[in-house]
Amino acid sequence: MDEFDRYRAEMNERLLGAGHLGIKRFFALDTQAYEQGALDKKTKELLGLVASAVLRCDDCVTYHIKQCVEVGVTRAEFIDAFNVALVVGGSITIPHLRRAVDRLDQLLEGPKE
Repeated sequence: MDEFDRYRAEMNERLLGAGHLGIKRFFALDTQAYEQGALDKKTKELLGLVASAVLRCDDCVTYHIKQCVEVGVTRAEFIDAFNVALVVGGSITIPHLRRAVDRLDQLLEGPKE
């Protein structure tokens, strides 16, 4: 997970460092979409997680799992969200859900010795 965070931060910095206004605006819009609003942050992150699983973006799934853990999503809530992703996305999402469970376990259980 540390490597994921390092790579993501480095590449975001490089991408944003290009100085393109449209890219900067999109990143800002993405950040603002998950801020507290009529829906709380927890709900928004779960929505992002389900959408990412349905769209089969493993990086996005990992990012949203990390955000969900930070806002207190429980294992039962994750599993319920994974079920929604499976129903909406179909069996093609199963490999992504497998990786999602692995990442969730890594975050919730910590490093294994």
